[in-house]
Amino acid sequence: DSRYTREDIFRNVNFDDIFRDIFGDTDSIFKDFFRFGFGKDFFRRTEKGRDINVELRIELEDVAHGAKKAITYTRIKKCEFCNGTGAESPEDFKTCDLCKGTGEVKEVKRMGFSQYVRIMPCPKCGGRGKIIAKKCRYCKGTGKIREKETVEVEIPKGIRDGVSLRYKGMGDYEGSYGDLYITIRVNPHRLFKREGNDIIYRAEISFPEAVLGTKIRVPTLYGTEVIKIPPGTQYNDTIKLRGKGLPKMNSFGKGDQIVRVVIKTPEKVSKEEKELYRRLFEISSSKHY
Repeated sequence: DSRYTREDIFRNVNFDDIFRDIFGDTDSIFKDFFRFGFGKDFFRRTEKGRDINVELRIELEDVAHGAKKAITYTRIKKCEFCNGTGAESPEDFKTCDLCKGTGEVKEVKRMGFSQYVRIMPCPKCGGRGKIIAKKCRYCKGTGKIREKETVEVEIPKGIRDGVSLRYKGMGDYEGSYGDLYITIRVNPHRLFKREGNDIIYRAEISFPEAVLGTKIRVPTLYGTEVIKIPPGTQYNDTIKLRGKGLPKMNSFGKGDQIVRVVIKTPEKVSKEEKELYRRLFEISSSKHY
């Protein structure tokens, strides 16, 4: 059968390629078409400046109590002298003579008896509709300047390492401002280790203290506490100090401080101590025979 359906005829035809060869980017065809209905600014977006990411290092005490820290960084801002136009004065900001201030130019293409019109950003003014006759002395015509900025950062209690705080509109300028993201980094502590909202502290005691029991003073993030070591305490036993951990961020309550007992073996002993340990060893060994 030599008859073909429309599906057979157009099965291998790529209409996207055909339109792209004729008009360029097919997306722009539809943008140009709809622009007539919705106005020339319908698809024009305000450029947003780059987001800036910086790190702020804090101590574990700052996490426990909250803090205020100042951080200085460099960002691109709108030139206040020319208000971002890049011109020395309003009179130096003139209408583009190519696009007549529209920011757009038309490109006409003919194909057979048909004529197609494509609208593009003006190459002379970059789509702004204005050209600068005399550049601003401060920003050299860019409309932007690079400055140092100092921000006071409110450190919330209980914040975790790696959390980013967002400061809207404090990033770079490019038509509008991007945002500033400050990533919190908590420095390692010489005494404490964090596990969630709990604090781990290793307390060293002697062998006699572990056997007989004792009282010791331990540091916390809120002062010192006296804790009781019960007789017969084993290596790695734990004692919990309730509410002496870190605050729960954006919530109520605190974690705990976990005191992990470490029984320290003396490296050097006196002659008398050695004799006592030997006697203790003999007594302990006799129980097993």
